[in-house]
Amino acid sequence: MMETNYHNPVLLMESVNGLDIKEDGVYVDVTFGGGGHSKEILKRLGPNGRLYAFDQDEDALDNKFEDERFVLITENFRYLKQFLKFYGIRKVDGILADFGVSSHQFDKAERGFSTRFDADLDMRMSQKNTVSAYDVVNSYRYDDLRKVLFKYGDLRNANAIATKIINSREEAPIKTSTELKEVLRQFLPKHKEHKILAQIYQAIRIEVNEEIQAIKEFLEQVPDLLDQGGRLSVISYHSLEDRLVKRFIRSGLFEGEPEKDIYGNTDVPLKKVGGLIVPSKAEIALNNRARSAKLRIAERI
Repeated sequence: MMETNYHNPVLLMESVNGLDIKEDGVYVDVTFGGGGHSKEILKRLGPNGRLYAFDQDEDALDNKFEDERFVLITENFRYLKQFLKFYGIRKVDGILADFGVSSHQFDKAERGFSTRFDADLDMRMSQKNTVSAYDVVNSYRYDDLRKVLFKYGDLRNANAIATKIINSREEAPIKTSTELKEVLRQFLPKHKEHKILAQIYQAIRIEVNEEIQAIKEFLEQVPDLLDQGGRLSVISYHSLEDRLVKRFIRSGLFEGEPEKDIYGNTDVPLKKVGGLIVPSKAEIALNNRARSAKLRIAERI
């Protein structure tokens, strides 16, 4: 039975419309979560259609559908091809990804994702992960911690925050979200406390779950998996994620430019479909977590 409060799917109709679903097609939702996007895809599939969903969080199993057209795989989407191959799937007609953290993960205090609760520093999206937020905060060297905070949290004072964490943990380990907040109190003016804490948490979470690396590995598999004319529909939230998606759709690369043949043509596997799509004011009013969402759609050439 799907919990209605697990996660509000962002840009639901826009992202699923972007897949241009064929009734008998094979589709993949690589971020199942509460199953909102998957449910909408299944509505549009006929009896011969198939949907494979991925979610590394074992809590997502509670939302699994009883539908013979549907398979839920509890793995990270960075292993997409490997697990689809296990099910005999080598080509698909569409892939949907929503890179947001689910409301359920934020709202479950013991997972340690939210600044609202006192909890152990964890933030692992999969309990199989060996590195937790505790490890990042208590064992990363100064330079590595500074880079994480600056690159993934957009924190201009990353140097000072990293120094404070390292000096504090030398006296005693920082075990909980409340302890981390107290250690960093001087960097949290009342009017900005929530915003700055959210940036710090985001940086640590991205590092713990290797989110940027996983997205790169996922995108690199997309051209081989998509059949000609197949669609990719991706919702990003962080500017780093969105830049990766945008660049990969444009050039098939994350850095540099694609090589040209002697006629000046490039071998870019995807072409963008339409422009950037963002949530309406009405959707943001209903679901504040949608405010930074960006949807990009591409087609396999």
